[in-house]
Amino acid sequence: MTTQPPLKIVNLSKVFETPTGPFTAVKHVDAEIRAGEFACILGHSGCGKSTVLSILAGLEEATSGGIVIEGKEVVGPGAERAVVFQTPSLFPWLTARENVRMAVDHALGHMDRLKRAEKVEYCLNLLGIADAADQMPSELSLGTQQCVSLARAIAVEPRILLLDEPFSMLDSLTRFELQDTLLGVWEQLNTVVVMVTHDVDEALYLADRLLLMTDGPEARIGETFTVPFPRPRKRVDVLEDALYYPSRQRVIDFLDNHAKQFSKAE
Repeated sequence: MTTQPPLKIVNLSKVFETPTGPFTAVKHVDAEIRAGEFACILGHSGCGKSTVLSILAGLEEATSGGIVIEGKEVVGPGAERAVVFQTPSLFPWLTARENVRMAVDHALGHMDRLKRAEKVEYCLNLLGIADAADQMPSELSLGTQQCVSLARAIAVEPRILLLDEPFSMLDSLTRFELQDTLLGVWEQLNTVVVMVTHDVDEALYLADRLLLMTDGPEARIGETFTVPFPRPRKRVDVLEDALYYPSRQRVIDFLDNHAKQFSKAE
């Protein structure tokens, strides 16, 4: 019996209507994400990677093609997916704990009240923000707000976690700290993660595989790169690995050269 991959992107295309005519953002995107895999969609700004993630989340509708989750084609949002955006999207009138609790109550209403409360506290502790649980979003740093967003996302027990450049607005030190936090969370939960980024170093540190996007319009996945570093990972070990700089250069070469060549060939 063949086991279906948790997530498949099948011949995905998206055309936007503009005042100057149709604009094909992505065309014929195909990919399979494996069980427990951390995959990064990597490409230049404007290449359509966030469009792909929006379709995966059910927030945009594909013009053609689609997504298949565990063997079933899905359209629109679903409880099996959770999304964290570039900017924290918290309810400003609720505390950090209440933001997470609202998501748990909505998605896991079948659980008894005590179990739901335990789930909230577990996720706050997992993200290291239990001491900020009773604070309002306006009282929290941007990094802590994003940790609340991550806690809320994982609290609903998604099979697929979708991340749209979640650390791009943070300073370098905070970004590194949250990358480590995300890795620790993912290693404990072993869920599928699909993350959009334009940061090569971030992708190499976090991911199992990189899905390298060509430049748009009509962007597609031009190459898939398997990250060679063993897990569990520590940043210093990755940076000192003999394969790190050759891997980094290969990805940069694709983005600087092959991405444009692929786009021109379409």
